Amino acid sequence: QVQPVESGGGLAQAGGSLKLSCAGSRRTFSGYVVGWFRQVPGKEREFVAAIGWRGNNTVYEDSVEGRFTISRDNAKNTVYLQMNSLKPEDTAVYYCATDSRPFMVLPETRVHVYDNWGQGTQVTVSS
Repeated sequence: QVQPVESGGGLAQAGGSLKLSCAGSRRTFSGYVVGWFRQVPGKEREFVAAIGWRGNNTVYEDSVEGRFTISRDNAKNTVYLQMNSLKPEDTAVYYCATDSRPFMVLPETRVHVYDNWGQGTQVTVSS
């Protein structure tokens, strides 16, 4: 199974923006919900956002709602996370992953249903 590859992380100032990309393959992305997650040392990985396999359903964690936007380009097998109005508490390693179940209508927020994780990309927001 080909792992997705995250990119676009880096250092940003509070109030700034970053856009993350999650590149997969047609075999691993086509027909699957894709989610973004984040993790800081010593804490469990947490859900950030997810998008349905057609791209018409999205769900966000409360603290990022209105600031982050998830989207996907199925022709490129890529999912994006546009992060605006960044806060220091957004600092984390960000991961993408696919729901283990194909053709789910509604994106899932439960971390344990996702598999095929990428290696992550570090996002650091300075105050």
